[in-house]
Amino acid sequence: MSSYMGVHVSDQWLQSQFTQAELRSLKSKFIAMKNQNGQVTVGDMPLLMVKLNAFNSMFNEEEIAGILNESHADLSNEIDFEAFLKAYLDLQGLATAKSGASKQSSSFLKATTTTLLHTISESEKASYVAHINSYLGDDPFLKQFLPIDPATNDLFNLAKDGVLLCKLINVAVPGTIDERAINTKRVLNPWERNENHTLCLNSAKAIGCTVVNIGTQDLVEGRPHLLLGLISQIIKIQLLADLSLKKTPQLVELVDANNDVEELLGLAPEKVLLKWMNFHLKKAGYEKPVSNFSSDLKDGKAYAYLLNVLAPEHCSPSTLDSKDPKERAKLVLDHAERMDCKRYLKPEDIVEGSPNLNLAFVAQIFHQRNGLTTDSKKISFAEMMTDDVQTSREERCFRLWINSLGIVTYVNNVFEDVRNGWILLEVLDKVSPGSVNWKQASKPPIKMPFRKVENCNQVIRIGRQMKFSLVNVAGNDFVQGNKKLILAFLWQLMRYNMLQLLKNLRSHSQGKEITDADILKWANNKVKHTGRTSKIVNFKDQSLSSGIFFLELLSAVEPRVVNWNLVTKGESDEEKRLNATYIISVARKLGCSIFLLPEDIMEVNQKMILTLAASIMYWSLQKAVEDGESSPSPSNGTCTATPDASPAPSVNGEDEISSLGGEVSNLNIDDVASDTTVSSQLENEEFTAVE
Repeated sequence: MSSYMGVHVSDQWLQSQFTQAELRSLKSKFIAMKNQNGQVTVGDMPLLMVKLNAFNSMFNEEEIAGILNESHADLSNEIDFEAFLKAYLDLQGLATAKSGASKQSSSFLKATTTTLLHTISESEKASYVAHINSYLGDDPFLKQFLPIDPATNDLFNLAKDGVLLCKLINVAVPGTIDERAINTKRVLNPWERNENHTLCLNSAKAIGCTVVNIGTQDLVEGRPHLLLGLISQIIKIQLLADLSLKKTPQLVELVDANNDVEELLGLAPEKVLLKWMNFHLKKAGYEKPVSNFSSDLKDGKAYAYLLNVLAPEHCSPSTLDSKDPKERAKLVLDHAERMDCKRYLKPEDIVEGSPNLNLAFVAQIFHQRNGLTTDSKKISFAEMMTDDVQTSREERCFRLWINSLGIVTYVNNVFEDVRNGWILLEVLDKVSPGSVNWKQASKPPIKMPFRKVENCNQVIRIGRQMKFSLVNVAGNDFVQGNKKLILAFLWQLMRYNMLQLLKNLRSHSQGKEITDADILKWANNKVKHTGRTSKIVNFKDQSLSSGIFFLELLSAVEPRVVNWNLVTKGESDEEKRLNATYIISVARKLGCSIFLLPEDIMEVNQKMILTLAASIMYWSLQKAVEDGESSPSPSNGTCTATPDASPAPSVNGEDEISSLGGEVSNLNIDDVASDTTVSSQLENEEFTAVE
């Protein structure tokens, strides 16, 4: 759904129990269940609830029917969307009680945000406010609103216009958002505010945040638990940015043998941080390994040993002599402050074992003084282990794309994490539901090597069923970490997903596949219909490097989104970079979920250029469908255009759909036949393994 669409229900409490993303998903499932009379009955609900798979398999269809019978005597009675939502919540509550597991609130990174338990930590809130005040206090626009008082709700109110979150993303990963694309007036209209939130969420995905259950409406409403969950992820990404061999080659000192370096490459940043901490604790004579950022740090002793070995000049014997954990925690923080570590947590946070704040504190210590060697030989070896620029960029793109899908497992390093096959199976099941035979799959941790091969063999089988080019490719190639083949497979998977999304929006295409040629023709026609003369021959057309064509395409699908006063001629490298950066931010601001870099546009990386064009096409088609479906008189529980909608839509839904129907109806998928497609060239160049 586009960012300006919202699902509204008359019961405000009921609406508050769901994010907009969840409401949209549930609404679409509910509508899909309607019978020939346009109704959903009580009797339809058990099957629908089972299909939602939201209750951890706690209930089968028959059990759900029995539960519904208690409150609905006649199964033939019609049920509306609000009653469906209430039944859904009731079943979710029963499932939770049955499992004995309490719902968790949003965690620091990679966690599904619950809407049934809206707890927030005041300590975490105060810590994040201190971080924001420190890093954004001098921002030309935000300084008029800072510093924020952590004792108030000013953080949530300030975040409602989206500027703060966009700026915070740029602090975490500089250059992610072209700040020229942020709407920064003191008073924003609903459309401008929604644009900022859309830009924020798509940019957050592009740096590795998990935002599957967060919608723009949630941010507009300033929901504290969702905002804190997102802010914590952004800050964590900033704090852990240096915990990789690429950024800090000295980390190679943490491993004893060369073959352990690959294991280090595959570790999540927080695992690397624990490994670093234990490395120094062992040197300091601390015998108990630290395995988490919570209970193992509560007594403060590990901190005392760590700081003593890293900064002995600030050491105080009284820290370890103290018998009171709270007093020891205070001395630890005093020691860290003398090292110029920013104090974002209180002694109580250490004693209570706050995992988020402890992780942030250890990351600050690492950033301030990592205590690692400057041995040139070891550093040279670590630098040799890192990938070349192009491989690294592709790995980044596929990693972020996979994490944006909302699968259970979070990917930290594509080349290491896919080797057991499990993540690839998860992605395949998301992209092509039902394609995976989970009974034949082995879930990590996998000790037996042949189980990994079995998983990867199933991946290859499914890939061939999806008509991927996998000549001379076997599951063992993935297990062995063949980077070229892994990247080639993921590209085909990503491309398949894009084309399927487009096909699903094109019910009138009568089941015919969408091809790269269709996307190319659509893009050229959109630009042509605005009266402009730009045209591209294919997705490796060197004229694309200037950025002008994509800016014209974005303006064609939504005239208001491009500020032509900011556009350069795209002649010099600097002008091309400015345009490319602006294109990415404008596309995300529009609602496109993309993971390419400015360099991909400047160098005309045909794969990434295709993803950009397909994303813009998807947004445009989706908007056309929604414009055609939206009703001027909303009723309770229906999905309608909100006041956030653009007051001047650029296309008419019916015209958009009908014109594209004629373009695609005569085109079939044939990756070899058309020289305007990039797929056949890429497959010939990269997808075939040489025996």
